[in-house]
Amino acid sequence: MKSVARNALYAQAGGATAVLNASAAAVIAEARRHPGRIGKVFAARDGLLGILAEDLVDTSRLTTTDLAGLATMPGAIFGTCRAGLKTRSEDPRSWQRIVDVLAAHQIGYVFYNGGNGSSDTAQKLSEIAAHTGYPLCVVGVPKTIDNDMVGTDSCPGFGSAAKYVATGLREAAMEVHSMARTSTKVFVLEVMGRNAGWLTAACGLAAVKAGDAPHLLLFPEVTFNSQRFLAKVKETVIRKGFCVIAASEGIRRSDGSHVSESTNRDSHGNPQLGGVAPYLARLVTEKLGHKCHWAVADYLQRAGRHIASATDLAHAEAVGRAAVELALKGGNGIMPVIRRKSSLPYRWNIKTVQLSAIAVRERFLPASFMSADRWGISARGRSYLSPLIEGEALPPFRHGLPAYPDLQFPSVPRRLGGFDIR
Repeated sequence: MKSVARNALYAQAGGATAVLNASAAAVIAEARRHPGRIGKVFAARDGLLGILAEDLVDTSRLTTTDLAGLATMPGAIFGTCRAGLKTRSEDPRSWQRIVDVLAAHQIGYVFYNGGNGSSDTAQKLSEIAAHTGYPLCVVGVPKTIDNDMVGTDSCPGFGSAAKYVATGLREAAMEVHSMARTSTKVFVLEVMGRNAGWLTAACGLAAVKAGDAPHLLLFPEVTFNSQRFLAKVKETVIRKGFCVIAASEGIRRSDGSHVSESTNRDSHGNPQLGGVAPYLARLVTEKLGHKCHWAVADYLQRAGRHIASATDLAHAEAVGRAAVELALKGGNGIMPVIRRKSSLPYRWNIKTVQLSAIAVRERFLPASFMSADRWGISARGRSYLSPLIEGEALPPFRHGLPAYPDLQFPSVPRRLGGFDIR
């Protein structure tokens, strides 16, 4: 029987979030609390690609102050990727390379921080022990701004993105209102979420009372009909004097085609989405004659650490700590997630789910979270969303701007030969 390797490896995958690095800092800090069981904590540059390339960094050089600073930073400090891992039968070469890299650095724990697509990679990594006999515990760490992972009440990263888009839309609506009598009548904000309308629903939090902007929410779960849309915009402008719209990047027509998508595809075959806002603005201007402005939140909604949700930050740190605790108990192929105990007051704790129950699955916005006419959110939707954006987790500021630390991570010496990542 092989001896159990004691070092750990942390990796980030998929799109970054405002609190992804807080999970990283929590994993590293918690691992340090168990020096007799976990040795060094390595991090892979660019997720799976860094593992295959044996491009690792040693986080031992990070001080307690560095870790505190890391927890305030947006982005993915170690780099990320959207590469996936094929099955062992499809790509035995990559599987053997991963085992070789782990063995070369005596890694017995892997913490893979990603969304539902990345959970598939983590699940496959967790099968290494069964297939090869190499002793390994793999624990996923959840994150995604899309909030579309099954098995969890919410996803770390979502609350801060939700707070960002709701705040921005409330402020933009006030701007449009002030211009509506003499100029701009319609404003469209495009948000991420792909096939799930959680972020679109979060835009509905911008309304203080019934009838406030946003006046139209376009969910990917609701088929987009241009004539119905234009009629609603026209009616809203007549009634309110202006119309503010939040639209998901993933809205589809009745034939299933996206209103706007790129020919670019990720490793899971998903098209790159984007371009809904300019499409809708052009449609409104051409068909209704209204002056229309639009914006695409894009990376801004993922990176908005300056307005992060305190609830979201607490979630991100909690799942990082819990991942280490689960690994030390021998957990493999599992992930810590958020369980809501109550909404008012908001109470939650951590539960555990199997990666196999999460991987490459999507959780869609329930119809019960939408208003009856499907143009807004319901009281139930607001009750679910509101606690997730509560509290402000501000980074330190210097000279009027967020002051993020400049952390450098030299790579550790490679112990293996090169590897052609195909």
